[in-house]
Amino acid sequence: MRKTLLVLLASLVLWPASAQENHNFEVSKHLDIFNSLYRELDLYYVDTLEAKEAVGNAILYMLDRLDPYTQYYPEEETRDLKEMTTGKYAGIGSPIMYRKDLDRCVFSSPYEGMPAAAAGVRSGDVIMNIDGRDVGGRGASSVADYTSAVSAALRGESGTTLLLKVKRAGTGKMHSFKIVRQTIERPSVPYYTLLRDSIGYVQLTSYTDNTTRDLRLAVVNLKQRGARRLVLDLRGNPGGLMREAVSVVGSFLPRGTMVLRTQGKVEELNRTFKTTVEPLDLEIPMAVLVNYNTASAAEITSGALQDYDRAVVVGQRTYGKGLVQEPRELPYGTILKLTTSKYFIPSGRCVQAYDFKNRNADGMPRHLPDSLSKEFFTAAGRTVRDGGGITPDVVVVPDSLPYFVNYLEVSDVFFDFCAAYRNKHESIAPASEFALSDSDYEEFIAFVKESDFSYESRSMQMLPLLRRMASAEGYEAEAVAAFDSLESCLRRDVEAELRFHKAVIVARLEQAIVENYYYERGLSERLLLDDKDLDEALRVLCDDAAYRKILSGVPEP
Repeated sequence: MRKTLLVLLASLVLWPASAQENHNFEVSKHLDIFNSLYRELDLYYVDTLEAKEAVGNAILYMLDRLDPYTQYYPEEETRDLKEMTTGKYAGIGSPIMYRKDLDRCVFSSPYEGMPAAAAGVRSGDVIMNIDGRDVGGRGASSVADYTSAVSAALRGESGTTLLLKVKRAGTGKMHSFKIVRQTIERPSVPYYTLLRDSIGYVQLTSYTDNTTRDLRLAVVNLKQRGARRLVLDLRGNPGGLMREAVSVVGSFLPRGTMVLRTQGKVEELNRTFKTTVEPLDLEIPMAVLVNYNTASAAEITSGALQDYDRAVVVGQRTYGKGLVQEPRELPYGTILKLTTSKYFIPSGRCVQAYDFKNRNADGMPRHLPDSLSKEFFTAAGRTVRDGGGITPDVVVVPDSLPYFVNYLEVSDVFFDFCAAYRNKHESIAPASEFALSDSDYEEFIAFVKESDFSYESRSMQMLPLLRRMASAEGYEAEAVAAFDSLESCLRRDVEAELRFHKAVIVARLEQAIVENYYYERGLSERLLLDDKDLDEALRVLCDDAAYRKILSGVPEP
């Protein structure tokens, strides 16, 4: 018996080492196979292979089977990773986008105070010439490569001069600009203001190197102006640096408070993160606004403040990204940003919503069903759950946007009208007061009708399929009259749709036009005029009893 036990114990001790040796052998074996396979292709395949493209595609396919956050950066693209984490780059400060109808790139929403905007560049300006060279059309290049080439020509060392020639939207006139490039740093806090009832509002849009600094400056300013309550808006915030999320949380919780821990396969990388900065305010009542596009570091902030019952979370359930990435340097100046661990916030829950390893039959990652989520508890004993993002304490159902309006808003004709409006009107009323007139909207209808914009409702798109299904099931003869009648009801031309949805479209046009005059700051101010999430947050913050009741976890009577 003793001998049998010793053999069993020995096998248990040897098993992990044996398993690791087998794993190492499998890795070596398949890398050897890949090297041999590529060598044979390179020698004997009928066409010459481009190593960068062929191996690059293999790398991208392999990473695509893991998760969308593990990414490979070739040497020429490593600056993209740096810009993403620092929020800085050298250039003129304006996004660009390719327009198929123009076969050129155009500027889109130049950043306020940056060189492009300061020089007079506007949304819709078509890029014709850079430093005396016609940028030309896309030709045989892909859209991504063409756009990247134009972007690279606009960027350069800080302090260098750029000569730019554009064609202005709506007028067709040529404009030339001499622009000095500078370091472009997008603020993490593009807008903050003092609302009614002494409530401060701070919009936080990213987590980069200076996020905590920007946030603290905004909060200090608001408190000096009389703010006694605070709304922190994390809607649409995709996250960023984890350490900045910890510091943001540390602005409202005692120093030394645990914010999260990470856990992965490599034990040496597992860490616990605590606040290290002195808190800014431990008492001010807070509401945090979130939505489906609140992710990663923004979920750490909202989740930690919820777990410590420090703020009421308002809005819609967040995205659910509970994975941590770290950059690893590879040969020849390349970088692999890879997922190394999951993070767990103070209650012990992980908010990761998607299972990228066990995918559905269609290859899409599985979303953890609510039925499989587990219960955890906040400091006050309130129940919270894991696996599906952060569920708000106060859920607000957003208004749905009609499909036609959504389709119209992302169209070129919508963009072009707003750009042309900016170029035909030197100034407009302040952001919170601007309103399109009825005659302005009639101009928009005429503008759309003169364009090549077309639209077919989703129900009309489904009707032919319904006809075929009815025919296959033997109902064609009986259903033909009904289908014809239905088609008649569903068929509305573009002008009819524009008039039917006028109120919603006018609101969207006003927002886009305001942004063209007053940039991101003006758009934020405009959006707050009709904001269900904010209204609900203000209601809770202005009712001390309701605020305390939510955070204490006292059930409704």
